[in-house]
Amino acid sequence: MSLIVTGSIGIDTVLTPTGRADEILGGSAVYFAAAASFFCPVRLVAAVGEDCPPAFLDTFRRFNIDLAGLEQRKGSKTFRWTGKYHDNLNIRDTVDVQLNILGESQPPVPAGYRDSRYVFLANTDPASQMHLLSQFPNRKLAIADTMDLWINTQRGKLLELLKQIDGLVLNDSEAVNLTGQTNLILAAREVAKLGPRVVVIKKGEHGCLLHHPEGTVALPAYPADKVVDPTGAGDSFAGGMLGVLASTGQTSLAGYKQAVAAGTVVASYTIEAFSLNRLTRITRSDIDSRLMSYRDMLRID
Repeated sequence: MSLIVTGSIGIDTVLTPTGRADEILGGSAVYFAAAASFFCPVRLVAAVGEDCPPAFLDTFRRFNIDLAGLEQRKGSKTFRWTGKYHDNLNIRDTVDVQLNILGESQPPVPAGYRDSRYVFLANTDPASQMHLLSQFPNRKLAIADTMDLWINTQRGKLLELLKQIDGLVLNDSEAVNLTGQTNLILAAREVAKLGPRVVVIKKGEHGCLLHHPEGTVALPAYPADKVVDPTGAGDSFAGGMLGVLASTGQTSLAGYKQAVAAGTVVASYTIEAFSLNRLTRITRSDIDSRLMSYRDMLRID
């Protein structure tokens, strides 16, 4: 049941049509760990600089996250990202990015974490992902995220990574870029041929496509009447999904459908506020209630 995530923690500035938030807690590992912690304990491996606000660490402590793998490195600065969303929230521009500590050596994995069975490699370069993956020899399930940057600049390393993992999460444009297939069902099948038996293609407000050896399933997004900030929605989705997989141990198609549904619902909360502000105000019972409504929406009698 031990679930571990490796990824980034950042200081974000986000501009959306609904407002602006300056120097807030962000990063792929942040959203994933918070979302997954509603379903099981989470171990975190990440690094921040000495400029990381103490309030960020206080926020982490509201969730069921083991912070023994969080390094605060003296003399370093935390990763920073500024993004601006268009009126169409599926489109955003990166206004500024400062890699800072992400351009340095990776944080060490605590010896007590090496027995982790469920591993999520949040978005970073594939060579780093493979290095981290090698440190969990007893893993039962390893799933990774990726992005266009690595598909375009490190395709060879990415293809090497795909042979070593059980699942890949990516968005629709990335799936097309990786495979050359504009039909997402065919794209998912092509990705699976590269190694991962399970492929999850995120389609934003249009939900996701799940490819599994037992079949292919398309699920819609949860209907949202309030979208403040889409940042972290994909990582929250992955966190909810892996949290359920780790807590149940069920990796059949039925098990993945339950996990993807949970991830969809957690992400629907994330987008209702900036950073983790919405997730800090909900409980597992809130998620279960919305999940029940989501299941009712999907049921056809």
